Amino acid sequence: MSSFSYTARPCRVLFGAGTLAKLPSELFRQNLKAALVLSTPFQQPEALAVTQQLGTVAVGIFSEATMHTPLPVTERGIQEARLKRADCVISIGGGSTTGLGKAISIRTGLPHISIPTTYAGSEMTPHLGETVDGIKTTRSDPAIQPATVLYDVNLTMSLPGEMSATSGINAIAHAVEALYAPDTNPIIRLMALEGVRVLAESLPLVATDESNAEVRYQALYGAWLCGTCLGSTTMSLHHKLCHVIGGSFNMPHAETHTILLPHTIAYNIPSMPEVNADLAGVLPCADGNSITGLNNLLEKLGVRRALQSYGLKEGDIEKAAMIAVKNPYANPRPVEKEKIQELLRRAWAGEAARADM
Repeated sequence: MSSFSYTARPCRVLFGAGTLAKLPSELFRQNLKAALVLSTPFQQPEALAVTQQLGTVAVGIFSEATMHTPLPVTERGIQEARLKRADCVISIGGGSTTGLGKAISIRTGLPHISIPTTYAGSEMTPHLGETVDGIKTTRSDPAIQPATVLYDVNLTMSLPGEMSATSGINAIAHAVEALYAPDTNPIIRLMALEGVRVLAESLPLVATDESNAEVRYQALYGAWLCGTCLGSTTMSLHHKLCHVIGGSFNMPHAETHTILLPHTIAYNIPSMPEVNADLAGVLPCADGNSITGLNNLLEKLGVRRALQSYGLKEGDIEKAAMIAVKNPYANPRPVEKEKIQELLRRAWAGEAARADM
């Protein structure tokens, strides 16, 4: 039996249906009296619903959250928080809004309460991906993680099927990388496999019946587990490539994760046979191969499989590979530019993942 270390992150989680109604009492419990609510431009109605719940405790809405957390948006959010004399920020939405809340909180010291409406899982991590001058970098600090996360299944009921699918695969990617992280441990492995299993079973059902509350509950539960795994371990090749493609080429976050995941796993499989066997046991496959399971799952979900369908140009592939190998990082298999370039070409073209690199 090998030694390991495990650090439980201090985070208060409220999980259930209708938990948004507990927000006012949660702020009262923390003696917070001036909340700035954060959202994307498209989720202003959800932000307005939060302000209505809080009444005079809400001091305003800042609705400029943008994917990949560009620094200029963060700076404007900080100015708004100071102008409104906010004593906390509340993010409602997906990873973009959560990222903005993290970025404001770590720079100002304001408490951050996160209310996820997707399965992104960012709310459970001490990581922050920010974009400056077209380059996305990741910083990690325990203070980045929101101290309070409010999961309300009701807020996910209107999430469209396709967005639910890509957001859920994004969550699965968190758990998968946690399985082979250099600082993984038995507790995280248990949570990761349970998170993947629950999402692999629930996401196809969400795609066919978006209004099924029990299935939505299971999907959100799985996303919470997967996010917790990511927040407790080191990111590797998959997240590095997604940050490069997203931050440097302005590609959509969850969709990029969805397309790349089978390919990054296929790249690493030769160096992690035990992870392959464990993953295959919780994915839809009969041949004991996790690549088959991921390919089958994406086929069931009917999601787009090609990066070019979201605007990535074939000429961008070599540049992306160069950025991805520029700085060393932990990964089960050595990261080689030529092989990463081929991995990205397959993902760009929409080919099925295969372990022959």
